[in-house]
Amino acid sequence: MTNVTKHSTAELQAMDAAHYLHPFTDHKDLGARGTRIIERAEGVYLWDTDGKQILDGMAGLWCVNIGYGRTELADVAYRQMRELPYYNSFFQCTNPPAVKLAAAIADIAPAHMNHVFFTGSGSEANDTVLRMVRRYWDLKGKPTKKTIIGRVNGYHGSTVAGASLGGMSVMHEQGDLPIPGIVHIAQPYWYGEGGDMSPDEFGLWAARQLEARIEELGEDQVAAFIAEPIQGAGGVIVPPVTYWPEVKRILAKYDILLVIDEVICGFGRTGEWFGSQYYDLKPDLMPIAKGMTSGYLPMGGVIVGDRVANALIDDGGEFFHGYTYSGHPVAAAVGLENLRILRDEKIVDYVKNEAAPYLQSKIAELAAHRLVGEVRGVGLLGAIELVKNKATRERFAEKGSAGSLCRDLCVRNGLVMRAVGDTMIMSPPLVISLAEIDELVKRIRLCLDLTAEQLGI
Repeated sequence: MTNVTKHSTAELQAMDAAHYLHPFTDHKDLGARGTRIIERAEGVYLWDTDGKQILDGMAGLWCVNIGYGRTELADVAYRQMRELPYYNSFFQCTNPPAVKLAAAIADIAPAHMNHVFFTGSGSEANDTVLRMVRRYWDLKGKPTKKTIIGRVNGYHGSTVAGASLGGMSVMHEQGDLPIPGIVHIAQPYWYGEGGDMSPDEFGLWAARQLEARIEELGEDQVAAFIAEPIQGAGGVIVPPVTYWPEVKRILAKYDILLVIDEVICGFGRTGEWFGSQYYDLKPDLMPIAKGMTSGYLPMGGVIVGDRVANALIDDGGEFFHGYTYSGHPVAAAVGLENLRILRDEKIVDYVKNEAAPYLQSKIAELAAHRLVGEVRGVGLLGAIELVKNKATRERFAEKGSAGSLCRDLCVRNGLVMRAVGDTMIMSPPLVISLAEIDELVKRIRLCLDLTAEQLGI
């Protein structure tokens, strides 16, 4: 067995600063601070190289649905690597795990969705969506239908197409994005943007921005509307109850495709297999990733509705699109085992019937905290709005200052939560126990107290 050199935290930090460019990072600032080196994990907990235990309130990056340390996934990866570590899906070839995984995903997807196109990530999945949507309309003899409507503050990845489909201005400013043919409408963020409207009124208003944009552009120009069921990276934006029914009414009037990005909400996060099922939506395309393998190996895909799949299969000829790692056999084997665990251990039912109601009831108690303006959530997703004045929703003068402070205090006190501006968000592993939820909320409350004290609230 090869000896592995054991490096100290300081040595690893120095190597990191010298060689590793991180995603979404101010590298000069990180070099000054020093990275946090995560060494091992089990269940819902992480340990860094200094031995500090941290409760992972974000399931990695929204993805470790079945928790850390499931040796079953390591075992199937090992077996598959010994049998067939890699082969491509080009050249009229496939492999058993990819075929079986496609069938297993179709089995849990909405009934009208029976095909899967595999990618390496959620970003690649949304690049595929762009290609597939435009190819579909070409095949239908409507080549002018090119424009895709997204939402401000939506997130669909960080590739050129993914960042363009998303509506985050900070990403658009770096790289002259969005690319042509992509426009954005208002997000359904009542707490931050609803003004004097009630949540129900605002939900209808936000939904009707879609119809206004379709009519402005012309139905013959619009190819699709893309949205997350719940905006994850944008701050766990849970739409008002009036929003999705009104969007459904609008879409029934127009001949455009519906793309529901399930990269975060898919595979049990809302207490249903997919967020589309939670909101009773019937998408034409669903980008997926993250929870498909619980993050144990990189893999993404697009679940394709029958009308799009039939056009591609029956009328399309060759679709000039794909990736070296589409349907990677080891990733697919891990995905299959991950779905088996979710199904056989009834984890999605556990989220729906036990964990989600308990988490939502416990975090709702935090709304009384002097620093908290709103608490919201669905399933095992939650958001806590930090405000200077609860009565008026007044924010802090320096946007993100409270959130950044709270995030750092969380880590110091053994908790990972993410800050989106001054909104603290959570997405724990689906297997978190009720006792661990109590611990999660206890640590959140402590960090809110410490943040308020430092801010003088």
